[in-house]
Amino acid sequence: MAPEQQRIAEMAGTPRTWRLWGPYLAERQWGTVREDYSANGNAWDYFPHDHARSRAYRWGEDGLAGISDIRQQLCFAVGLWNGQDPILKERLFGLTNGEGNHGEDVKELYWYADATPSHSYLKYVYRYPQRAFPYAQLLAENAQRKRDPHSTEYELTDTGIFDENRYFDVTVEYAKAGTDDLVICITAHNAGPEPAPLWILPTLWFRNTWSWSPETHHPTITRLSSSLVRAEHQKLGTYTLETEQESALWLTENESNKHKLWKTLENPHHKKDAFHERLIHQTLNGCDIQDTGTKACFVEQRMVPAGSSTSVWLRLKQATSASTEPMKLVMQQRKQEADDYYATLAPPEATPEARQIQREAFAGLIWTKQYYQFDVERWLEGDPLQPPPPQTREAQRNSTWRTVNAADILSMPDKWEYPWFAAWDTAFHMIPFALIDPDFAKHQLLLLCREWYMHPNGQLPAYEWAFGDVNPPVHAWAALRVYRIERKQQGKRRDEPGDTAFLERIFHKLLLNFTWWVNRKDAQGNNLFEGGFLGLDNIGVFDRSAPLPTGGSLEQCDGTAWMAMFSLNMLAIALELCKTNLAYEDVAIKFAEHFVYIAHALNHSGVLWDEADGWFYDALRLPDGSTRRLPVRSIVGLIPLFAVEVFDSKTLEGVPNFTKRIKWFLANKPELSAEAAHLASPGQNERAIFSLVGPERLRRILTRTLDPAEFLSPHGIRSLSAWHRFHPFALTVDNQEYRVAYDPAESTSGMFGGNSNWRGPVWLPLNYLLIESLQKFDYAYGTNFQIGGTDLWGVATDLSHRLISLIQREPDHPHYLFHEYFHGDSGAGLGANHQTGWTALIAKLIAQSS
Repeated sequence: MAPEQQRIAEMAGTPRTWRLWGPYLAERQWGTVREDYSANGNAWDYFPHDHARSRAYRWGEDGLAGISDIRQQLCFAVGLWNGQDPILKERLFGLTNGEGNHGEDVKELYWYADATPSHSYLKYVYRYPQRAFPYAQLLAENAQRKRDPHSTEYELTDTGIFDENRYFDVTVEYAKAGTDDLVICITAHNAGPEPAPLWILPTLWFRNTWSWSPETHHPTITRLSSSLVRAEHQKLGTYTLETEQESALWLTENESNKHKLWKTLENPHHKKDAFHERLIHQTLNGCDIQDTGTKACFVEQRMVPAGSSTSVWLRLKQATSASTEPMKLVMQQRKQEADDYYATLAPPEATPEARQIQREAFAGLIWTKQYYQFDVERWLEGDPLQPPPPQTREAQRNSTWRTVNAADILSMPDKWEYPWFAAWDTAFHMIPFALIDPDFAKHQLLLLCREWYMHPNGQLPAYEWAFGDVNPPVHAWAALRVYRIERKQQGKRRDEPGDTAFLERIFHKLLLNFTWWVNRKDAQGNNLFEGGFLGLDNIGVFDRSAPLPTGGSLEQCDGTAWMAMFSLNMLAIALELCKTNLAYEDVAIKFAEHFVYIAHALNHSGVLWDEADGWFYDALRLPDGSTRRLPVRSIVGLIPLFAVEVFDSKTLEGVPNFTKRIKWFLANKPELSAEAAHLASPGQNERAIFSLVGPERLRRILTRTLDPAEFLSPHGIRSLSAWHRFHPFALTVDNQEYRVAYDPAESTSGMFGGNSNWRGPVWLPLNYLLIESLQKFDYAYGTNFQIGGTDLWGVATDLSHRLISLIQREPDHPHYLFHEYFHGDSGAGLGANHQTGWTALIAKLIAQSS
C-alpha cells in the first residue's frame, strides 16, 4: 500500500492512532444552542461574538485553522493581528440570524485547501485584510438591506477591504511525523503593494473542563523556555509545543473575564482575553511573565515585504516521542504522499480541473469534522459550580431529549453556519466519505443510531435547534450505499457479501426508527405520512412544522414518498443479509408488503396525484374531513421517483420463500400493486422492479422535470418550477394570504430563519438522489425507455455534468468554495459557502461520471 492508504487501513477500528489529532475545532462555538443558558432560548443573543474572546465555552472550542485531540482536551489554532483591528483575530466573524439580511452568515474569506483522511496532511488558507476589519460596516449595511427581502447579502469583498490586494493569504499546514507528533507551518504572504506588519500568535490551550464540576482535574501549561512549553493533562498525557526559534511567550488561563462580562469584582487579568488585551490595548496584565496557565501563545511580530512571505514553524508532540525527523522534511514527505494518494483516487480520464475540485471537496469534508459535546440533561439542570439555569428552560427546547449525551467527532454540514450535526445531512456526507474512509462513514451512521443519540422511542435527533424536528429518513439509504461502495472498492462482485456485520447492526437500529415513523407520522392510519418541514424549510405554502392556519393536518407527498423509499431501503438491506442468513427473508417480506400499501395509498388516495398536471402535490386534510390539494409544483412532487429498487433474477432465486410470498401477495391483491411492484411485468433480463410510479407516470413526471421552462436549469434540477415565476400560488385563510412564487436566489421569506431557500435554487442532495433513481430505472428498463431520444442513463449523466459545472473558482481565489445551494437560473453559489457537507457529493459525481 501507499503510505496514506496504509494509514487509512491502520485507522480502521482504532481511533486513537491517526485519528487522535485532527481538524476537530469548530469555526463557531458562540451562538449555539448548547452554549445557551438563557430563559427565552435566544442562543444568538445569549452568547454573541463579542463575548467569545472573553468568555469560556462550556461544551467545546473554536479557533482559526485549528486542530485538537479526539476528546478536544488540548487545542491549537492561530491568532492574527494587522496592527489596526480592534480585535485579535482568533476566530471567524459573521452575522447572527437577526443581523444578516438572509439569516446568519460568515463574513470572511477562507478555504479548506487540502487534507488527507488520516489528517497526515492538512492545509487551510485564510485571507486576512491589512486594513482594520470592517465589523461595523458589515453590520450596518446588512441591517439596511434587511428592509428589502430581495436584496443580496453584503459580503466582506463588497466592502472594498481587499482593494489593491492589501491582504495576507495566511496558509496553515499540519504534517504528522507520527500519530502524536505534528509539524506546523504558518506562512503569511503579503499580496499588497507595500510592506505590511503582521503579528502571528500560534496558540495552545486546554478546553475548560474544570469550571463546571468540582471533581474535574485542572491541567497545566508551563513555560520551559522562550521557545518551548509543556502541556500536562491527566488523561491525554504530556505534550510539548516548540518553535523553531526563540519568541515572546505569553500565558494565561482559559477562564471567563467575569469583571469585563458581568462587572464583578474579580481580577480581570490572567483570563481568556489576556492576549487580546495585552496586544490591542497594551494592558500590562502580566501574561508576558506568567510561567503557568491553561492557554499559551508565542508572539511573532513580522514586517512582511510586498509580494513576499514569512513563515513560523512549530512542533507539537507527545513528550515521550523520540522522532528526530526535520520538520521541513516531514512536511515535504506528507505533501508528496497526499499528491500520490489523490492521484490514484481520481478517475484517469478526469480533467485537471475536475481532479482539483474532487480533491478540495474531500478536503472540505475532512476539515468539517468537529468534536461535538452536548449532555442535554446536564445542560437543562445546570452545573454544580455554576448558577442554576432558569426554570423556564425545562419547558423549552429539547427538554424531552434528556438521553442525548454526545461527546464524539461528527461530520458537520458547515463548521461556521451549522456547527452541529443534522441527521439527514450526515447521511449524504457519508457517500463521498465512503470513497476515502469507509470505516469513518460506517461509524458515523451507526453513531446516530446509538442510545446516546436515538430517542428511546426510536426517533433520530434532527439537529440541536430542535432535536424533535423530523428530517427525511435517508439513514437506511446511506447505510446501504456505503456498504455497496466499500464492497466495490474491495473488488467484490455485486452478489458477494460485504461488511454484513455493519449492515446487521444498523438494520436492527433502523427497525426502531421505522416503527417510530409508522406510529407517529401517519395520523390517519392510511399510509399517507406527514413529517413537518422534512428538511425542505420554506418549500410549502405554510410552515409545515407549525400548526396549520386552516386546522387539520397536511398529507405530504414527500413524507409518504420518503417512507416508501425507507421501506425499499430496508427491503434491499434484508435481501442483502439473506445472502448469509435466510432468517431475514421474513422481515424482507414485511417491508415489501409495507411498501406496496404505501404505494397504493400515494397513487390512489385521489388527492396527491394530479392526473391533469402529471405531478404529485401535498394535500390539506381539513377538520371537517374534506381534503384540498395544494398545487405547488415543487421538488416535493419529484421525490416519489426516489422510491425505486431493482432486483435481478439471481437475487430472487436466492430467496425462494420471499419470491413465493410476494407473488402470492400480488396475485391475491392485484388492486394494490397496479403502480407499485412490477414482478408481474419485470424489466430487462427479468429484473424485478419495485417503484412508486410505473412507466407512464415516470414519463409524465420526467417530461415536466426536464423542461427548461419548469425544473431543468443549466446547472441541475430546480427546487421549484420556474413556471411559478409568472404564476405564483396563493391561498387566503382568515384574510391572510399565503403565497409561493419562484425565488431563484436567497429566500424572500423569513420562514425557518430565512437563511435557506427551497423555492427555486438547485440543491445537490435531491439532485443526487434523482440521478441514482434514474440509473436504477435505466437498469430496469434499459434503452427501451427514452425521454426526448435519450435513455435514462444518458439523462443521469447529463444531470451529473450540469451539477459539476456549479463548482467554479473565482478569478482572485486560490481555491474553490462549496456552497449550500445554487441560483436556479445562473448557478451562482448561495447560502453557507463551506457546505462540505452535502455539496461534497460533487466528489462522488466526478468519480462516477468520469
